[in-house]
Amino acid sequence: MQTDAREISMDDLRDALSRGEPVTVLDIRHAPDSAEWSIPGSLHLDVYDAVGMNDAGALGAFTPPSSAPVVTVCYRGNTSLLAMAQLRQRGIEAVSLHGGMRAWTLAWNVADVEGVDGRIGGWADVLQVRRTGKGCLSYLVGSAGKAAVIDPSIDAQVYMDLAAERKWTIVAVLDTHVHADHLSRARTLVEMSGAKVYLPAQNRVKYPFTALNDGDVVTVGDATLTTLATPGHTFESACYLLESPSAHPPSFPATRSSSRALAVLASPPRPTRKPRSVRGCSTPRSSGSRPCPRRPSSCPATRVSRWPSMGRRCHVR
Repeated sequence: MQTDAREISMDDLRDALSRGEPVTVLDIRHAPDSAEWSIPGSLHLDVYDAVGMNDAGALGAFTPPSSAPVVTVCYRGNTSLLAMAQLRQRGIEAVSLHGGMRAWTLAWNVADVEGVDGRIGGWADVLQVRRTGKGCLSYLVGSAGKAAVIDPSIDAQVYMDLAAERKWTIVAVLDTHVHADHLSRARTLVEMSGAKVYLPAQNRVKYPFTALNDGDVVTVGDATLTTLATPGHTFESACYLLESPSAHPPSFPATRSSSRALAVLASPPRPTRKPRSVRGCSTPRSSGSRPCPRRPSSCPATRVSRWPSMGRRCHVR
């Protein structure tokens, strides 16, 4: 990591942490704010006010755990510059995170999702795009040169670049729900890619989209995404089940790669379970379970429970 400048960008810090480079992140914000949300692995000293008042001894008690460079972090990247200067005066190699935690909200990385019964890679590939700054997950599903993006939450150009690197054309953009806390880049991505936008059926969105109801299927190359209605977080919340069109009966997943609204479903093998009689369904919760609002005949858990490998429950939040 280059530390000759006074600041480091969010992208450079993210890349350094992803590569496992030695670096000490020092969070100087107020304790409640740091406890609520911080950069993973960071150290904390509640000295924001003291540093802001130019208290020369604000960081006097801080001793770096190693000789690795220190990155100071505050809210917007201003007070952390003062903290960086104090550390440098003590001979400690330090830089400030440009934009602070406000910039870190846009940090992201990518991970491959492992295969479905050994077949994925032959008919589909899945990338999990993680907005690490906020814990939001989105997915890029590629098959036979086509791709779908589910719950895009970061700069739309990122998805365009990831698809281009793999020679995929984005043909579908899907969201799992519509909510004030759900930041979606779907419209921007659709404008850039020319793809079709799909949303769970509801009447709150005013721009044109293709509505998806329980059981509706979106085809992406040699793969399909089947809509599973999972009301709870919002009334229209949905999951999208990834499978090969040739699968019969469907190979329903045992584990799921999910965003807050359960985005993409993909599975490794799982020991066979006996079918269960499902009367409605519930979701595991620390304080118990909440009954599913749907009748058994309309619940996806009831519909899929006849496949022994599944035995899944409808998650109602």
